[in-house]
Amino acid sequence: MIQRLRSLLFIAQMYLVMPLFGLVYLPWVLVSTTGGHAACHAYCRWVLWTMGWMVGLRVEIRGTPPTDEVMVAAKHQSFLDILVIYNATPRGKFIMKRLLIYAPILGQYALRIGCVPVDRGKRGAAIKKMLEDVRGGKQQGGQLIIYPQGTRVAPGVSKPYKVGTGALYEQLGQTCVPVATNVGLFWPKHGITRQPGVAVVEFLPPIMPGLPKETFLARLEAEVETASDKLLDEAGFRRD
Repeated sequence: MIQRLRSLLFIAQMYLVMPLFGLVYLPWVLVSTTGGHAACHAYCRWVLWTMGWMVGLRVEIRGTPPTDEVMVAAKHQSFLDILVIYNATPRGKFIMKRLLIYAPILGQYALRIGCVPVDRGKRGAAIKKMLEDVRGGKQQGGQLIIYPQGTRVAPGVSKPYKVGTGALYEQLGQTCVPVATNVGLFWPKHGITRQPGVAVVEFLPPIMPGLPKETFLARLEAEVETASDKLLDEAGFRRD
């Protein structure tokens, strides 16, 4: 009961301070994309800091987060892995549903840091434009963060990796950095209670460009799932 109450207070303040960060950083954001990233990183750090003393949950990052222009393909279990992976990269950006650009504050900041809004079935064209903008100097390069399973997947649940991930790897022609995690054990896909402990996000060895997309996708899935299962076991997860 106490942990649930602490979790409620943590979640409430997490959303209440979001517009405050948006307003404080707004003048910088209007003149520089660097301001957008600074604001988002500051917000992530705030959430991770308050999470530690309010609900007793900390995060350990393993491996080496990328700093150059790469694709980051991550296991997605909850909102926490979004915060941690973005905060660990200097210029992270996401592929997102176009509808999200109309969300107050969140949508405007997402566009400012270079996130790629896509309509259903038109991701290829959106990625092509992003690459052209980077090459033409209209947009800075960075770390494109994607979730190959396309949605949050609870620990222990199996869900296939989408073939579009292989197509994106082929289209970008960039190194891919896989990411494993067990954050869903502590910050679940559904529900309010955040569990105390140490969640882990692990950046795995990079996969070089140039592989056939089918080979790449099979390798990506094997490496991320194997590493994520090891992290679940390390945290004491029991499979039915």
